[in-house]
Amino acid sequence: MTADPRGGQRDDGIAATRELWRELGLPGIIDVHTHFMPDNVLRKVWSYFDDLGEGVWPINYRGNEAERVELLRAFGVLRFTALTYPHRPAMAEWLNAWTADFAAGHPDCLHSATFYPEKGAARYVAGAINSGARVFKAHLQVGGYDPRDPLLSDVWGALADSGTPVVVHCGSGPHGGAFTGPDPFAGVLKEHPDLTAIIAHFGSPEYSEFMDLAKRYERVHLDTTMVFTRFTERSAPFPTAELPRLKHLQDRILLGTDFPNIPYPYVEQLRALRDVAPDDDWLRAVLHGNAERLFNA
Repeated sequence: MTADPRGGQRDDGIAATRELWRELGLPGIIDVHTHFMPDNVLRKVWSYFDDLGEGVWPINYRGNEAERVELLRAFGVLRFTALTYPHRPAMAEWLNAWTADFAAGHPDCLHSATFYPEKGAARYVAGAINSGARVFKAHLQVGGYDPRDPLLSDVWGALADSGTPVVVHCGSGPHGGAFTGPDPFAGVLKEHPDLTAIIAHFGSPEYSEFMDLAKRYERVHLDTTMVFTRFTERSAPFPTAELPRLKHLQDRILLGTDFPNIPYPYVEQLRALRDVAPDDDWLRAVLHGNAERLFNA
């Protein structure tokens, strides 16, 4: 139970979340798609969702930073990320300094970093990798850039050579951009086939096309962020005909949630995955085993 800003106590589903992974015999779960960022940046993100209109996308977890960290731990999240993403030049390096400090103060957070197509990107990405960054984030929709930009060629190369995973929002959901959809990022993978990429939101709504990329490139993964939940099924339903492919891609699917920027309780993501899981082994792999192997966490 946590304090509700409207007064009283709110049930955040802690007990239900822990019961779900305990029934699977897991020690906890690993969430590869969570957001921690400077307060002024996070509040701008929340303002964007607020401006969509009342009730369209209510942020469910608006507590302060310490409260949000402790809530993830209460859910049983063993490792999480602090994904940030710039929307203009001369921003990524500052964000990387912040996330490095955050990771230093939170050992259960995978040291996260980001980049933007700009002069110096290859330099600061290499520096972040050398300083211990474990995962990067690229947001083609918010950043509005072409992932095939020549300024990023050495960035993708450094990530591929080091085996550092990068979470890439390249699907067209919740609304498309000039460089979203499967084709632009497929161009990156053609040039860097060994890149360890985690396709955010399962590539929503182009689920089939991004699953095809995961089949074609053995180091392409997909995260479950918001997929299969009732909220997403209303606007971008996962095609029923593709459900059998979940088992075929069992070792390439990772739990992601978008915490804290979700319009429903955290446990809903886990329940949605349980409902589509081909079997318990699949669910164990998605909630814990695949990320443990990928990050040696």
